Amino acid sequence: MTRKLMLGNEAVARGAFEAGVKVVSSYPGTPSTEITEAVALSYPSISAEWAVNEKVGLEVAIGASIAGGRAMSCMKHVGMNVAADPLFTVSYTGVNGGLVIVVADDPGMHSSQNEQDSRNYALAAKIPMLEPSDSQECKDYICKAFEISEHFDTPVIVRLTTRIAHGRTPVNESEPLPVRLKSYIKNINKYVMMPGMAIKRHPVVEARMKGISENSADELLITEIIKSAKLGVITSGITYQYVMEALPEASVLKLGVVWPLNQDVIKGFASKMERVVILEELDPFLETQIKAMGIHCEGKSLFSLTGEYSVPEIRSVLSNVGDPVKGIEVSGLDTALGRPPVMCAGCSHKGIFMALSRLKATVTGDIGCYTLGALSPYDSMDACVCMGASVGMAHGFDKATDHALSANTVAVIGDSTFLHSGITSLINSVYNKSNSTIIILDNSITGMTGHQQNPGTGIDIYGSPASSVNLPALCEAVGVKSIRIVDPADIDVTQAVISDEMSRDGVSVIIAVRPCALIPQGKGESKAIVDHDKCIKCKVCLKSMCPAMSEGPSGEILIDLTQCNGCSLCEKLCRFGAIKMGKPEGIR
Repeated sequence: MTRKLMLGNEAVARGAFEAGVKVVSSYPGTPSTEITEAVALSYPSISAEWAVNEKVGLEVAIGASIAGGRAMSCMKHVGMNVAADPLFTVSYTGVNGGLVIVVADDPGMHSSQNEQDSRNYALAAKIPMLEPSDSQECKDYICKAFEISEHFDTPVIVRLTTRIAHGRTPVNESEPLPVRLKSYIKNINKYVMMPGMAIKRHPVVEARMKGISENSADELLITEIIKSAKLGVITSGITYQYVMEALPEASVLKLGVVWPLNQDVIKGFASKMERVVILEELDPFLETQIKAMGIHCEGKSLFSLTGEYSVPEIRSVLSNVGDPVKGIEVSGLDTALGRPPVMCAGCSHKGIFMALSRLKATVTGDIGCYTLGALSPYDSMDACVCMGASVGMAHGFDKATDHALSANTVAVIGDSTFLHSGITSLINSVYNKSNSTIIILDNSITGMTGHQQNPGTGIDIYGSPASSVNLPALCEAVGVKSIRIVDPADIDVTQAVISDEMSRDGVSVIIAVRPCALIPQGKGESKAIVDHDKCIKCKVCLKSMCPAMSEGPSGEILIDLTQCNGCSLCEKLCRFGAIKMGKPEGIR
C-alpha cells in the first residue's frame, strides 16, 4: 500500500481509477477542474474528455453507464444547473454500470457567481449524495459511491467544497479493480422515459431511496464520537474538521451520506445529548430534515447562511470560554495596499474593453477572465449572469427597447463559453430577427479555469491533435450575415469595426482573435521598450492596467520586462512613438 499526499480532487481521480471507471466526461470549473485533469494525466485506462458543457458531459456518462461501463462526470455547482435536465431523469432510469456525478460547491465564492448549495439537487432529484471530509474519504467515497450506484440501481452524487477539493491530506492507495463492462440488455421500460414508463419508475425511485436510508449506517459513511453529553454536533464535510479542532470535548456525529438521512442513527445520537447543534455551511439542509424528525436542535440561529465557517468562529460561539480566538498577527498587514484583480500582462481582452469604454457601449457580459472588464478603468460591462447568457441578454435589450438600444449594445463572450452555451443563443437571435452585435473573444484556450483545451483549440485533453471548430463558418451556417475578424491589440481598428457593426441592422459577429498571453503561442518574442526622450508622461498607456507597467517616482513610465508578454497594445496606445517593440539588451 502506497501513501501519498493528495489534493481532494486528485484523490477523487484515484478513487475513479481504483473503482474501475471506464469513462470520465466533464467540463472544467473551479474548484472541480483538477479531477478530470488528474484522470487524463495519471490513469490511461480511463477514457477522459472535456465535454462542451456539463449537460453533454453527464449525457456522455449516462450513455457509458447504460452500455455497462462505470462512468463519472465532474462539474462545479453552477455546472449542475446546466446538467439538471438529464440529472433528474437519470434518477428514474437508474444505471447499468455505476454512475457517479461529482459536484464541487464554492462556499465563500472564491471563484463563482453565486453560493448555491448542491445538496438541494440531491433532495429534489431523489439521488443519494455522499460528502467526504478529507482526501482519504474523497478516494474511499468514490469507490463506495460506485458500489451504492450498482447495488441500488441509481446515480450517486459526491459533493465536495472548495476546501476539500483544494486541500491536501494523506491518501492510502489500493490496487484498482479491473475495468469491466457489464452486459447491456435492451430494456425500454427502464431506459426510455416516455410517460407510461416513467410513471412506473417513480415508485421504484421512492423505494430505492428508502432502502438507501435504511442501509446507510456503513462504518465508512458514519462517524460517531461520544465524549461530553452536554453538546452533540451533527455535521459533514469540511465542517467536521473545523469542529474536531474547535470543540475537542464535544460529541460529534459525522454524516458521510447527506441524503437520504438515516433517521435511526441521528435519533440515537441525539437521544444521548443534552444539546444538539447542526453545523453546516450554506443552507440549513441537515437542520431542516433533522427538525422534521422531531429532534430539537439548533443551527442557523447561531451561524450564518453565507460564506465559510472557521475554527475560531465555531469555538467562539460554542465553547464554554465564549471568547473569540485571535488569529495570527502579521506585522504590517493593516498597511498593505489593496490589490484589485486585473487582466494579465499582455491579455488579449484589454484592447476590446478599452475600445468599448471609448465607445461608451452598453455591454452584456459573460463568465470568463474578461468579466474583469466590468472594473475600473474599463467600466465596460453592465451585466453578467451565467455561461452563455450575454448573447441572449443583448437580444433582450434589443426587443425590450424596440431596437432603440441596439446601436449601443454589445454582447461579449469567450470562445470556450460560446461553444459551451452561446451557440444556441446566437441561433435564437438570428431566428428572432435581433439587431445585436456579438464579440467572440477568441483567446485559443479555456482561460479562467487554468488553460484547458476545448473544441476550438484543435487539441484534446491529452494534448493530441483534434478537430477544431471554425468559428466564422459556424456563425455563417446559423445565418449571421456580417462576420468580422479583428486583432484586439490593434485598438483603433478594433474600435472602428465595433462602431461600424453596432450601426448595422441584424445580427453581426466580431471575432477578436489573439491567443492568451499565458500560453506559448500568445507570448510575443519582443518586449515593450520605453524611449524616455519621447515620452511626455501623458499616462495613456497606464490606462491599459497592464501589470507589467508602472509609474516611476518622477512620473516616468516603467515596464517590467520579466512580466511583459509582448502584446504590443501599449505601443499602439502611445501617440508619440515613445514605446516600441524590440529586444532589450541582455535578453536573448
